[in-house]
Amino acid sequence: MAEGKTVLDIVDLRTRFHTEKGDVPAVDGVSLSLTEGATLGVVGESGCGKTVLALSVMRLVPIPPGEIVSGEILLDGVDLLRLNRVEMRKVRGKQISMIFQEPMTSLNPVITVGAQIAEIVRLHEGKSNKEALEYAVEMLNMVGIDHPQKRIRDYPHQMSGGMRQRIMIAMALACKPRLMIADEPTTALDVTVQAQILELMEDLKKRINTSILLITHDLGVIAHFAQIVAIMYAGKIVEQAAVDAFFSSPMHPYSLGLIEAVPVITEEWDRNKRLRMIPGMVPDMTVSIKGCAFQDRCGYVMPICRDQEPQLIEKRTGHLVRCWKWA
Repeated sequence: MAEGKTVLDIVDLRTRFHTEKGDVPAVDGVSLSLTEGATLGVVGESGCGKTVLALSVMRLVPIPPGEIVSGEILLDGVDLLRLNRVEMRKVRGKQISMIFQEPMTSLNPVITVGAQIAEIVRLHEGKSNKEALEYAVEMLNMVGIDHPQKRIRDYPHQMSGGMRQRIMIAMALACKPRLMIADEPTTALDVTVQAQILELMEDLKKRINTSILLITHDLGVIAHFAQIVAIMYAGKIVEQAAVDAFFSSPMHPYSLGLIEAVPVITEEWDRNKRLRMIPGMVPDMTVSIKGCAFQDRCGYVMPICRDQEPQLIEKRTGHLVRCWKWA
């Protein structure tokens, strides 16, 4: 999809959750590739499998009830699924890191933010306590927190939501990882703070040449900060393309629905006009679906859509779509 060395290569990944109602294929045959210094955006509504995909890459899926059934997750050619627990702990934080949705639940409330950053550096870089704390000050300064020498002694509850998210970014980038996963990193923040956090991530990405897997439901964020976009629905990738190609000519009916649901304010905008919405609900993932998972919500549904599942095909150069309309 893009030039450069491949950092992350996910091949036919399948992650399931075993429940009383049945197995849920949260990630169902996903394949993605991310090159050095690029941002890949994964978009979809709640419950489509985005976060489970991220947790699978980090090997943090709770077992049980979850289980990574099959596939490969190659980081610089090394299959993370073949590493044991000790080896994977060495990878997390050093080569691959993650920013979670809500920093208040991710940061330890009884340890200062400086100590939390310093712990990562001590574990992975072998620095002394003094060196690690000095480096923590540098990281706080890098992510734009004023008076870092004072702030390293603060606890998470003493900081605003935007500052806590900056702390999470500092922790994620402390060891200059090859890959950073950002799972809806601006969901709980004000709009102005969202823009600051995203600009910060983009700036730091360029400084250390890390790659970003950006998980979001906001197409506006994807348009501004990603080079490649993958649309996810019911555990599968239904469309994947370069960002410019995707927004100029979306191909999957679900992608069209997502774009049409975004309000566009112009001089002729009618504030009384209702936004378009995608009809219906996400299918029950515990029930086996025959045919296309989007069939009951699609305006282009055909008989074959209810009988056979479409495959992901390359309709244009680098533009993949899973839809019988284009098969």
